[in-house]
Amino acid sequence: MLFADSGLSDSQITVLLAIWSTTAVVAEVPSGALADRFSRRGCLVASGVLQAAGYAVWVVFPSFYGFALGFVLWGLGGALESGAFEALVYDALAANGDEDQYVRLNARVDTIELIAQVPVAVVATVLFSVGGYQLTGWASVAMCLASSVVALRFPEPPREQADEHTGYFTTLLTGLREAVPIKRAVIAVAMVYAIDAFEEYFTLMAQDWHVPTLWVPLATIGLPLLGAAGASLAGRLPFRGWILFLAGLVLIVAALLAVPPAIVLLGLYYGLYRFVLVHVETELQHRIDADTEARATVTSVAAIGSELVAFAIYGAWVIGGAVAVGVLVMLIALVIWRR
Repeated sequence: MLFADSGLSDSQITVLLAIWSTTAVVAEVPSGALADRFSRRGCLVASGVLQAAGYAVWVVFPSFYGFALGFVLWGLGGALESGAFEALVYDALAANGDEDQYVRLNARVDTIELIAQVPVAVVATVLFSVGGYQLTGWASVAMCLASSVVALRFPEPPREQADEHTGYFTTLLTGLREAVPIKRAVIAVAMVYAIDAFEEYFTLMAQDWHVPTLWVPLATIGLPLLGAAGASLAGRLPFRGWILFLAGLVLIVAALLAVPPAIVLLGLYYGLYRFVLVHVETELQHRIDADTEARATVTSVAAIGSELVAFAIYGAWVIGGAVAVGVLVMLIALVIWRR
């Protein structure tokens, strides 16, 4: 909306999104190595600062080039956070011998992240109605900086070997090498995490299913809550390979019905999917060598893989809508189930 109201065309907006994605892909693995070589907590702090700077550029320079620069800053910030956060949390638990608690903590993080979307959407609506894009933008800047302040308080276990004896490029190569023996777990995370790109189409689906535009936000507000429920259950229940297959099947049924009540099935699909996502992310962390100093780099390899697989999700949507995406989800489920 900000881009369109600033006079940008659809093609220009598409270019901006491409700049954002390209930045994330290019910076993903190098930023993971940066976190491993220096400081994962420092990368989280820098991530919030860069994203805040990106939003500030949008507010001050609401033009194509201003938005492009903002997306580059946001892409760099997102890449710094990806991999570093998981590695920081896992190693902090492992330092106390509590790495088996990672699945529960990861589930809680996912749950809170999804639940937070509801009040944030309400607050954003109020901010926009009071102060438009300016107030909403500066509030976003403040929140990103606040996240950096919170990150400063995260404990970070000492990693003397990485800090004193290992160079940056050595760390990078180590992470890439260590991703090879556990490539199945890396590929599983890449495939499953890529499915999350489909979330961007939820509101479009609601409109296609004859939900009046005015009611789309309310009709879809329960989707992140059902996703949060699935993520929360992942911390309590064991993984089953058929759950993702069932999620794809539920999505296909919802798409074939294509009526407003089918949004409930869409929410069920999303809850099942988030359940699986928590488990595959946790499995990857468990399979990474406990003594490695390149955990963030290995995790970033999976993240960059998900960016590439996401194009298959976009292609499935173009070819056959939600039904095609559901079929692709079922195929991914079969691959993971067998492996």
